Amino acid sequence: MSKIKEYTNGNVTIVWEAEKCIHSAICAKGLPEVFQPRERPWIKIDEAKTEALIKQVKACPSGALSFYMNNETDKSAEVLETKVEVLENGPLLVYGTLHVTHKDGRKEIKNKTTAFCRCGVSNNKPFCDGTHIKEQFVG
Repeated sequence: MSKIKEYTNGNVTIVWEAEKCIHSAICAKGLPEVFQPRERPWIKIDEAKTEALIKQVKACPSGALSFYMNNETDKSAEVLETKVEVLENGPLLVYGTLHVTHKDGRKEIKNKTTAFCRCGVSNNKPFCDGTHIKEQFVG
């Protein structure tokens, strides 16, 4: 069963999907006053302005964090320009809307940020599941 939580400040709602999280801590490093993994609730949404929240959520490499504007009736994903970033000792991040075809022919659309495994030991290939940290991947 997927664990999904929503946090809202009335203007924006942050959605957290626990099963997607690779624990990169990019959120906590970028906005430590908001993202506090050792606290409950761990997202203190009122500690930053909406624009800062959106910017940080967009940096989530796994897609575990997403958002929607509360005043927009269309909550479908926006199409973004594609950008690729290699994280030191971590995954390959691809920003944008991607159409992924798996080796079994299954297709899915990934929006915002997708983290692809570079270490080869992910249990969720082709996606990163954070195993590179435990395996001390260097690359």
